[in-house]
Amino acid sequence: MEKKVYSTSGKELRTITLDDKVFGLPVNDDVIYYAITNELANMRTGTACTKGRAEVHGSNAKPFKQKGTGNARRGDKKSPLMVGGGTIFGPKPKDYSYAMPKKAKRLAIKSILSMQAQSDRFTVVEDFTVESGKTKDLAQILNNFAKDERTVIVLKDDDAKIKQAGRNLPFVSFLSYNRLRAHDLFYARKVVVLESAVKNLSDFYAEDKEAK
Repeated sequence: MEKKVYSTSGKELRTITLDDKVFGLPVNDDVIYYAITNELANMRTGTACTKGRAEVHGSNAKPFKQKGTGNARRGDKKSPLMVGGGTIFGPKPKDYSYAMPKKAKRLAIKSILSMQAQSDRFTVVEDFTVESGKTKDLAQILNNFAKDERTVIVLKDDDAKIKQAGRNLPFVSFLSYNRLRAHDLFYARKVVVLESAVKNLSDFYAEDKEAK
């Protein structure tokens, strides 16, 4: 598969060949679903906590005698049936994270890359950085490819300057080629990949690497 490479000003420069083993695979919807669900589960803090009957502060005495009042029989005011009482089977702190097979996760990433590359949402841009670290400089570049859309920029390395420039752009997220997130890639309306990152992605997700 071939894609055009654009300059930061939006002009067409040349074409680049994408590795079909990474960008030309059939889309596997099932494994994409499992990868996104896994990422969302791992992000959950699991800090919800409620007090049960034994943990609520209060007296253990019955509020009135058992018989003769005409009221229903019940225990102390810590009963779950009373306002301010304990919670029945309420949530407790829990770890929701779980591991996903590496091969399945890699397949999900390649499926999403293939899906995006086969659409018009995938754009290859020449390598660039934002030396000034200013948001306006990055926004000027992105206006040539995406206008206030959910955008993912795939970097060839951990570029601190470009991340600093994009910190105030709520619709932009940055991913290094070796630390991609299925959720961000799948829901991105625009995927901007640096030219060197394309080669890095091909090398990193190559089949021979999986076999090791």
